[in-house]
Amino acid sequence: MKILAVGDIIGNAGVKELKKQLSKIKKEKNIDFIIVNGENSAEGMGITEKNFNDILEAGADVVTMGNHTWAKKDIFNFIDNPKIIRPANYPEGVPGKGYNIYEKNIAVINLIGRVDIAVLSENPFLKVKSIIDEITNKVDMIIVDFHAEATAEKIAMGHYLDGKVTAVFGTHTHVQTADEKILP
Repeated sequence: MKILAVGDIIGNAGVKELKKQLSKIKKEKNIDFIIVNGENSAEGMGITEKNFNDILEAGADVVTMGNHTWAKKDIFNFIDNPKIIRPANYPEGVPGKGYNIYEKNIAVINLIGRVDIAVLSENPFLKVKSIIDEITNKVDMIIVDFHAEATAEKIAMGHYLDGKVTAVFGTHTHVQTADEKILP
């Protein structure tokens, strides 16, 4: 099974490029399941219903969120859609789900870090342990999107989840790729 995780789609340009490239990548690489972090798709902060629908139309199976989950108020129109998950370690009673189980028995968990992220959240290590204990015998794979600022926190989560989940990937750290062509 091939799974593609796409981090931090940013703005309309990012959504447009995703729509242009994702189906081609899915076909060429024979991808079975696609996770897209969409929390910056509304011009760098939040997600709109249009962004969400465009990301799904492009081929995403699930859209994960992060610290800008609530930046656009129309998220409350679709936050209960099973194809979008917000960080599971947001406080109890917050709308939406922090994980879900999808086709092919794949569970996707979304977590948010606590270091240098100004969002009230529960301990991500304790929360993910609780979720894993609940679902581990119900699924074939568990994938975690850990939306965190600090590289050290991401590394610690990777060590903590080693052997407990199928894969963990980190989003939020916006590192320029510098793939633009430099003119003389």
